[in-house]
Amino acid sequence: MTRHALGIEYDGSRYLGWQRLGDAGPTLQQTLEDAISNVANAATATVCAGRTDAGVHARCQVVHFDSDAMRSQRAWTLGITSNLPPDMAVRWCVPVDMGFSARFSARARRYRYEILNRSVRPAYQRAYLAWERRPLDVESMHGAAQALVGEHDFSAFRTVHCQARHARREIEEIKVVRTEDVVAVEIQANAFLHHMVRNIVGSLIPVGAGERNTGWIAELLAGRDRTVAGPTAPASGLTFLHPMYDAQWQLPAEVTTRGTA
Repeated sequence: MTRHALGIEYDGSRYLGWQRLGDAGPTLQQTLEDAISNVANAATATVCAGRTDAGVHARCQVVHFDSDAMRSQRAWTLGITSNLPPDMAVRWCVPVDMGFSARFSARARRYRYEILNRSVRPAYQRAYLAWERRPLDVESMHGAAQALVGEHDFSAFRTVHCQARHARREIEEIKVVRTEDVVAVEIQANAFLHHMVRNIVGSLIPVGAGERNTGWIAELLAGRDRTVAGPTAPASGLTFLHPMYDAQWQLPAEVTTRGTA
Protein backbone atom coordinates (compact mmCIF):
# COMPACT_ATOMS: atom_id res chain seq x y z
CA MET A 1 0.00 0.00 0.00
CA THR A 2 1.37 3.40 -1.02
CA ARG A 3 0.13 6.87 -0.04
CA HIS A 4 0.00 9.45 -2.81
CA ALA A 5 -0.40 13.23 -2.61
CA LEU A 6 -2.15 15.03 -5.45
CA GLY A 7 -2.17 18.69 -6.35
CA ILE A 8 -5.47 19.44 -8.07
CA GLU A 9 -7.13 22.52 -9.50
CA TYR A 10 -10.82 23.05 -10.12
CA ASP A 11 -13.57 25.43 -11.05
CA GLY A 12 -16.10 24.96 -8.27
CA SER A 13 -18.98 26.72 -10.05
CA ARG A 14 -21.18 23.67 -10.66
CA TYR A 15 -20.34 21.71 -7.51
CA LEU A 16 -22.02 21.63 -4.10
CA GLY A 17 -18.62 21.96 -2.45
CA TRP A 18 -15.88 19.50 -1.62
CA GLN A 19 -17.53 16.99 0.70
CA ARG A 20 -19.35 13.94 -0.66
CA LEU A 21 -23.12 14.35 -0.13
CA GLY A 22 -24.60 11.11 -1.42
CA ASP A 23 -27.25 11.80 -4.06
CA ALA A 24 -27.74 15.49 -3.25
CA GLY A 25 -25.76 16.60 -6.30
CA PRO A 26 -22.23 16.76 -7.73
CA THR A 27 -19.38 17.25 -5.28
CA LEU A 28 -15.66 17.56 -5.89
CA GLN A 29 -14.74 14.71 -3.55
CA GLN A 30 -17.11 12.25 -5.21
CA THR A 31 -15.96 13.26 -8.69
CA LEU A 32 -12.28 12.90 -7.80
CA GLU A 33 -12.71 9.62 -5.92
CA ASP A 34 -14.60 8.11 -8.84
CA ALA A 35 -11.77 9.10 -11.19
CA ILE A 36 -9.04 7.73 -8.90
CA SER A 37 -11.00 4.49 -8.41
CA ASN A 38 -11.16 3.99 -12.17
CA VAL A 39 -7.38 4.22 -12.43
CA ALA A 40 -6.73 2.14 -9.30
CA ASN A 41 -9.35 -0.50 -10.24
CA ALA A 42 -10.61 -0.30 -6.65
CA ALA A 43 -12.77 1.99 -4.53
CA THR A 44 -10.54 4.79 -3.20
CA ALA A 45 -11.13 7.39 -0.49
CA THR A 46 -9.46 10.81 -0.29
CA VAL A 47 -8.56 13.37 2.37
CA CYS A 48 -8.10 17.03 1.36
CA ALA A 49 -6.21 19.95 2.89
CA GLY A 50 -9.26 22.17 3.20
CA ARG A 51 -12.89 21.53 2.29
CA THR A 52 -14.16 24.28 0.03
CA ASP A 53 -17.77 25.46 -0.15
CA ALA A 54 -20.16 25.36 -3.08
CA GLY A 55 -18.97 27.62 -5.88
CA VAL A 56 -15.44 28.07 -4.50
CA HIS A 57 -12.45 27.37 -6.74
CA ALA A 58 -8.95 25.99 -6.11
CA ARG A 59 -5.63 26.66 -7.78
CA CYS A 60 -3.81 23.90 -5.88
CA GLN A 61 -5.86 21.82 -3.49
CA VAL A 62 -3.83 18.99 -1.94
CA VAL A 63 -5.35 15.53 -1.49
CA HIS A 64 -3.98 12.21 -0.33
CA PHE A 65 -5.16 8.66 -1.02
CA ASP A 66 -3.85 5.13 -0.47
CA SER A 67 -3.61 2.44 -3.12
CA ASP A 68 -1.82 -0.84 -3.77
CA ALA A 69 -2.09 -0.33 -7.53
CA MET A 70 1.29 -0.06 -9.25
CA ARG A 71 1.24 3.13 -11.32
CA SER A 72 3.89 5.72 -12.13
CA GLN A 73 3.41 9.32 -11.04
CA ARG A 74 2.78 10.24 -14.67
CA ALA A 75 0.20 7.46 -15.04
CA TRP A 76 -1.66 8.59 -11.92
CA THR A 77 -1.60 12.24 -13.03
CA LEU A 78 -2.73 11.68 -16.61
CA GLY A 79 -4.99 8.72 -15.87
CA ILE A 80 -6.97 10.48 -13.15
CA THR A 81 -7.21 13.69 -15.18
CA SER A 82 -8.53 11.79 -18.20
CA ASN A 83 -11.35 10.48 -15.99
CA LEU A 84 -12.23 13.95 -14.67
CA PRO A 85 -14.60 16.50 -16.22
CA PRO A 86 -13.02 19.56 -17.90
CA ASP A 87 -13.41 21.72 -14.76
CA MET A 88 -11.02 19.53 -12.69
CA ALA A 89 -7.42 18.45 -13.31
CA VAL A 90 -4.54 16.81 -11.44
CA ARG A 91 -1.43 19.00 -11.58
CA TRP A 92 0.99 16.55 -9.96
CA CYS A 93 1.20 13.28 -8.05
CA VAL A 94 3.90 12.52 -5.45
CA PRO A 95 4.35 9.36 -3.33
CA VAL A 96 4.55 10.30 0.35
CA ASP A 97 5.26 8.68 3.70
CA MET A 98 2.27 6.94 5.27
CA GLY A 99 2.48 9.44 8.13
CA PHE A 100 1.54 12.29 5.80
CA SER A 101 -1.97 13.73 5.96
CA ALA A 102 -3.17 16.33 3.47
CA ARG A 103 -5.30 17.80 6.26
CA PHE A 104 -3.36 17.36 9.49
CA SER A 105 0.16 17.85 8.11
CA ALA A 106 -0.74 21.24 6.61
CA ARG A 107 0.91 24.12 8.48
CA ALA A 108 -1.10 26.88 6.78
CA ARG A 109 -3.67 27.55 4.07
CA ARG A 110 -3.95 30.53 1.74
CA TYR A 111 -7.01 32.02 0.03
CA ARG A 112 -7.59 34.90 -2.36
CA TYR A 113 -10.88 36.76 -2.75
CA GLU A 114 -11.29 38.95 -5.82
CA ILE A 115 -13.81 41.76 -6.28
CA LEU A 116 -14.50 43.58 -9.54
CA ASN A 117 -14.87 47.17 -8.36
CA ARG A 118 -16.59 49.15 -11.09
CA SER A 119 -20.07 50.43 -11.94
CA VAL A 120 -20.87 47.63 -14.43
CA ARG A 121 -21.23 43.96 -13.46
CA PRO A 122 -18.72 41.43 -14.84
CA ALA A 123 -19.32 39.32 -17.92
CA TYR A 124 -15.82 38.03 -18.67
CA GLN A 125 -14.62 35.77 -15.79
CA ARG A 126 -17.85 36.38 -13.90
CA ALA A 127 -17.55 32.93 -12.26
CA TYR A 128 -14.31 34.01 -10.54
CA LEU A 129 -15.18 37.51 -9.36
CA ALA A 130 -17.52 39.11 -6.88
CA TRP A 131 -18.85 42.55 -7.84
CA GLU A 132 -19.05 45.81 -5.89
CA ARG A 133 -20.26 48.91 -7.72
CA ARG A 134 -19.34 51.39 -4.97
CA PRO A 135 -15.75 52.69 -5.05
CA LEU A 136 -13.62 50.89 -2.46
CA ASP A 137 -10.78 52.49 -0.50
CA VAL A 138 -8.18 49.73 -0.53
CA GLU A 139 -5.89 51.46 1.96
CA SER A 140 -8.70 51.63 4.54
CA MET A 141 -9.58 47.99 4.00
CA HIS A 142 -5.97 46.87 4.31
CA GLY A 143 -5.42 48.93 7.46
CA ALA A 144 -8.60 47.67 9.10
CA ALA A 145 -7.73 44.06 8.25
CA GLN A 146 -4.45 44.16 10.18
CA ALA A 147 -6.44 43.90 13.44
CA LEU A 148 -7.10 40.28 12.45
CA VAL A 149 -3.45 39.24 12.29
CA GLY A 150 -2.44 36.87 15.09
CA GLU A 151 -4.29 34.23 17.09
CA HIS A 152 -7.83 35.26 18.00
CA ASP A 153 -11.34 33.99 18.58
CA PHE A 154 -12.98 34.54 15.18
CA SER A 155 -16.57 33.90 16.29
CA ALA A 156 -17.67 37.16 14.61
CA PHE A 157 -16.63 35.69 11.24
CA ARG A 158 -17.93 32.16 11.71
CA THR A 159 -21.16 30.82 10.21
CA VAL A 160 -23.72 29.38 12.60
CA HIS A 161 -23.36 26.09 10.71
CA CYS A 162 -19.64 25.80 11.48
CA GLN A 163 -18.84 22.46 13.12
CA ALA A 164 -15.37 23.35 14.43
CA ARG A 165 -14.87 22.67 18.14
CA HIS A 166 -13.67 26.22 18.81
CA ALA A 167 -13.23 29.51 16.94
CA ARG A 168 -9.56 30.20 17.69
CA ARG A 169 -7.44 30.50 14.57
CA GLU A 170 -4.20 32.29 13.69
CA ILE A 171 -4.04 34.60 10.69
CA GLU A 172 -0.43 34.90 9.59
CA GLU A 173 -0.96 37.48 6.87
CA ILE A 174 -3.80 39.45 5.33
CA LYS A 175 -3.44 42.03 2.61
CA VAL A 176 -5.78 44.03 0.41
CA VAL A 177 -4.46 45.26 -2.93
CA ARG A 178 -5.88 46.75 -6.11
CA THR A 179 -4.89 45.93 -9.68
CA GLU A 180 -6.85 48.22 -12.00
CA ASP A 181 -10.55 47.40 -11.36
CA VAL A 182 -9.92 44.29 -9.25
CA VAL A 183 -9.57 44.42 -5.46
CA ALA A 184 -7.98 41.29 -4.00
CA VAL A 185 -8.04 40.18 -0.37
CA GLU A 186 -5.42 37.51 0.31
CA ILE A 187 -5.32 35.65 3.62
CA GLN A 188 -3.00 33.01 5.05
CA ALA A 189 -3.85 31.26 8.32
CA ASN A 190 -3.11 28.03 10.12
CA ALA A 191 -6.74 26.99 9.48
CA PHE A 192 -10.09 28.56 8.66
CA LEU A 193 -13.61 28.38 10.03
CA HIS A 194 -16.65 27.76 7.83
CA HIS A 195 -17.23 30.89 5.68
CA MET A 196 -14.46 32.72 7.60
CA VAL A 197 -12.83 34.32 4.56
CA ARG A 198 -16.13 35.31 2.97
CA ASN A 199 -17.39 36.79 6.23
CA ILE A 200 -14.19 38.80 6.69
CA VAL A 201 -14.48 40.15 3.15
CA GLY A 202 -18.15 40.94 3.71
CA SER A 203 -17.14 43.07 6.68
CA LEU A 204 -14.21 44.75 4.93
CA ILE A 205 -16.39 45.98 2.05
CA PRO A 206 -18.41 48.43 4.22
CA VAL A 207 -15.09 49.81 5.48
CA GLY A 208 -13.85 50.29 1.92
CA ALA A 209 -17.15 51.90 0.92
CA GLY A 210 -16.92 54.40 3.78
CA GLU A 211 -19.91 53.05 5.70
CA ARG A 212 -17.74 51.92 8.62
CA ASN A 213 -14.51 53.28 10.07
CA THR A 214 -11.25 51.36 10.08
CA GLY A 215 -11.66 50.45 13.75
CA TRP A 216 -14.87 48.50 13.08
CA ILE A 217 -13.11 45.25 12.21
CA ALA A 218 -11.25 45.28 15.55
CA GLU A 219 -14.58 45.94 17.32
CA LEU A 220 -16.22 43.00 15.57
CA LEU A 221 -13.32 40.72 16.45
CA ALA A 222 -13.50 41.71 20.13
CA GLY A 223 -17.30 41.46 20.24
CA ARG A 224 -17.38 37.89 18.82
CA ASP A 225 -20.95 38.46 17.58
CA ARG A 226 -21.63 37.22 14.04
CA THR A 227 -25.01 38.96 13.90
CA VAL A 228 -23.51 42.47 13.86
CA ALA A 229 -20.76 41.79 11.31
CA GLY A 230 -21.06 42.23 7.56
CA PRO A 231 -22.87 39.81 5.23
CA THR A 232 -21.25 36.71 3.77
CA ALA A 233 -19.56 37.64 0.49
CA PRO A 234 -20.51 35.55 -2.59
CA ALA A 235 -18.65 32.29 -3.17
CA SER A 236 -17.72 33.18 -6.74
CA GLY A 237 -14.87 35.49 -5.76
CA LEU A 238 -13.06 32.95 -3.59
CA THR A 239 -10.13 30.75 -4.63
CA PHE A 240 -8.21 28.35 -2.40
CA LEU A 241 -4.65 29.07 -3.52
CA HIS A 242 -2.78 26.30 -1.69
CA PRO A 243 -1.91 24.75 1.68
CA MET A 244 1.65 24.78 3.06
CA TYR A 245 3.66 21.81 4.38
CA ASP A 246 7.04 21.28 6.00
CA ALA A 247 9.93 20.41 3.69
CA GLN A 248 10.19 16.93 5.21
CA TRP A 249 7.26 15.75 3.08
CA GLN A 250 9.16 16.56 -0.14
CA LEU A 251 6.19 18.05 -1.96
CA PRO A 252 6.45 20.57 -4.83
CA ALA A 253 7.80 24.01 -3.93
CA GLU A 254 4.45 25.77 -4.32
CA VAL A 255 3.09 23.94 -1.25
CA THR A 256 6.27 23.79 0.84
CA THR A 257 6.73 26.17 3.77
CA ARG A 258 8.83 29.20 2.98
CA GLY A 259 7.28 31.83 5.23
CA THR A 260 4.44 33.90 3.77
CA ALA A 261 3.72 33.27 0.11
